[in-house]
Amino acid sequence: MINIGFTKKEACVYLAALELGSSGASEIALRAKLNRVTTYDVLEKLIHKGFINTYIQQKIRYFTATDPDIVKTDYQQRFNGFKATLPDLRRLHGKTAHPNVNYYEGIEAIKKVYWDTLTAQTEILNYADSKSIRRYWPAYDEEYVAERVKKKIYLRGIAPNDMEGALVVAKNRKTHREIRLVNPGEFPFTNEINIYDNKVSIISFGKEDVLGMLIESQEIADTQRAIFMMAWMFSSKVMSRG
Repeated sequence: MINIGFTKKEACVYLAALELGSSGASEIALRAKLNRVTTYDVLEKLIHKGFINTYIQQKIRYFTATDPDIVKTDYQQRFNGFKATLPDLRRLHGKTAHPNVNYYEGIEAIKKVYWDTLTAQTEILNYADSKSIRRYWPAYDEEYVAERVKKKIYLRGIAPNDMEGALVVAKNRKTHREIRLVNPGEFPFTNEINIYDNKVSIISFGKEDVLGMLIESQEIADTQRAIFMMAWMFSSKVMSRG
């Protein structure tokens, strides 16, 4: 009985009431081997919990134990209800992967996103508009790319086939990366996406400002990694055609 949440006294009182059937508090106290005051206190607690029912007949208060089958059904319903809420409870407790998202605005703040990629333990998978980042960050190659190369973090990327893209590809071997180019007319993109470890960074280059977000989620990173690999395989066929 203690295993379902009863104290020792509650178990004694419930079992006594179950054995006696409808009976007064004095009889239950005698069978449970507890004093009458304690028995009354325990009976009130069990009534509140739904294990004891009470009624008055000819000014005498009687107590009856709830049928064990009803108790069993009640516990099953409670268990099923608890089981249904587990995903929400796990999310509140942090057991379910819940994306951690941080937002950034302005090039100085955006640089923090790039610096975070330099903590990567995996290769960086990248979609990039080679021209836009260098417009906002002229020293991008000397500061960021050089540091990535120094840390020996490999990068695979897909970029538009324009003048800036061609210049980047020409330096592939020296900069510890492989960039593949696609037709910007068929596949236009101006955002930059970096996928690494359990993170995905997204940088949006506007005409006057740059915005970004850093998402930390293993599920999202794995999904984006799989999508990149499909694009990577396709880009190989595109380049072989060209």
